[in-house]
Amino acid sequence: MSSIDPDLTHIAPRDKAEILAQALPYIRRFHGKTLVIKYGGNAMTDPELQKDFAEDVVLLKLVGMNPVVVHGGGPQIETALNRLGKKGQFIQGMRVTDAETMEVVEWVLAGEVQQDIVGLINQAGGKAVGLTGRDGGLIRARKLKMTDAQDPSKEHDIGQVGDIVQIDPSVVRALQDDQFIPVVSPIGFGEANESYNINADVVAAKLAAVLKAEKLVMLTNIRGVLDKSGELITELTARQIDELVADGTISGGMLPKLAGAIDAAKSGVHAVHVVDGRVPHAMLLEILTDQAYGTMIRSH
Repeated sequence: MSSIDPDLTHIAPRDKAEILAQALPYIRRFHGKTLVIKYGGNAMTDPELQKDFAEDVVLLKLVGMNPVVVHGGGPQIETALNRLGKKGQFIQGMRVTDAETMEVVEWVLAGEVQQDIVGLINQAGGKAVGLTGRDGGLIRARKLKMTDAQDPSKEHDIGQVGDIVQIDPSVVRALQDDQFIPVVSPIGFGEANESYNINADVVAAKLAAVLKAEKLVMLTNIRGVLDKSGELITELTARQIDELVADGTISGGMLPKLAGAIDAAKSGVHAVHVVDGRVPHAMLLEILTDQAYGTMIRSH
């Protein structure tokens, strides 16, 4: 599992006090601020890391920050579809979502996955509340139009996959004010009350921008953004990302993640952190210490 020793009894009391004292400036700086956390990858499927994540969220709430969790659930959706004997179909990396698949997406995300996360946070001493885009009219969406990568005049119909029209964060703000921790499933609703499956990275980035969050934290299965020689880049600006995309350093699955991160940074989110969710308590270490457990993207 992890190379980090979970048994902290060997740390001298004085060192423990030193660690807490070092966290103080960060606690002071981010007190009362909103943090949007995109929860996915290993952190979401490994029981030990799930527990660590829930503890981190509760601790951030207890020291006066306002965490909002947005979760994905690709592997869980895949498992449920397989159980029904339904084969997932993808076009240009996007899941084709017919009416039956959408039903599965809803009960997996808004039922099983969301309620697991709410339960974990509550077990760790927090007060979590699950929301979908329908609750309080949170995420209004429309059908995503997807043009063909090779032929721009051609459009693919990928079913009930959504594009965000508008986010109304009032329900999230009301819960925060009452000391609750919102846990959001990335499902939007359309004009005719139809459901849409929306990319969780996109929902997290847009929600962070609308809430004017201090930070957007994206837990992933990678160490962060790596340079050409495989070394971790601990800090980036939007301009540097453009250069890394142009020279091919950043490609593949990292592109959509970073596109959302840059949009959030440009929309007033002070810092976006792409964090290694495979490291126990990585989120806490990234926010409350000088140590880098991922890449921080600044708006300028």
